[in-house]
Amino acid sequence: MIRYAPAEGKILELVRGDLTHQDDLEAVVNSANSYLTPGGGVSGALHRVAGPGLYEEAKRYAPIGVSECIITGAYGLPNRYVIHCRGPIFGRDLPSDELLSKTYENALLLADSKGVRSVGFPSISTGIYGYPVEEASRIALKTILDVLPRLKNVRRVRMVLWGEDSYRTYVKALKELVKEVEEVQ
Repeated sequence: MIRYAPAEGKILELVRGDLTHQDDLEAVVNSANSYLTPGGGVSGALHRVAGPGLYEEAKRYAPIGVSECIITGAYGLPNRYVIHCRGPIFGRDLPSDELLSKTYENALLLADSKGVRSVGFPSISTGIYGYPVEEASRIALKTILDVLPRLKNVRRVRMVLWGEDSYRTYVKALKELVKEVEEVQ
């Protein structure tokens, strides 16, 4: 795990792992489609573990637009909430970089408005939506580093990255942005 403190009492963590097993986080983020239906990747995994109640609640809010976020209960997941976000499709939803940044910002602002203290993110839009991980990592981390210090309730943000390549890409991007990080075993 890599850890960085962007402000007093605020922590950003990078871990390689499974978003469905983050039992110490109050909320996790679903990289959702517009209709909030179970899909593949992160969305499919979250829906499988959460059970049908997650979709039953979420579908009332569909459709959502690019960068929009909604919050539901977590059902069978070990968290209190799931924040569903529709990230941009790379090269189609333009400007993709601004929309991806806005997606992370909106998720953090929604979590904060609900009193959430800890939230876990996947790498939004880097699966079927085709966003290159290297570029997405820089956008995600810069946005989190800019927004987290201003939040009242959110204290800890964890990027939960599936696969060693994604994890290494995010670690490299964070080290380029902040230079000094703490490596925790």
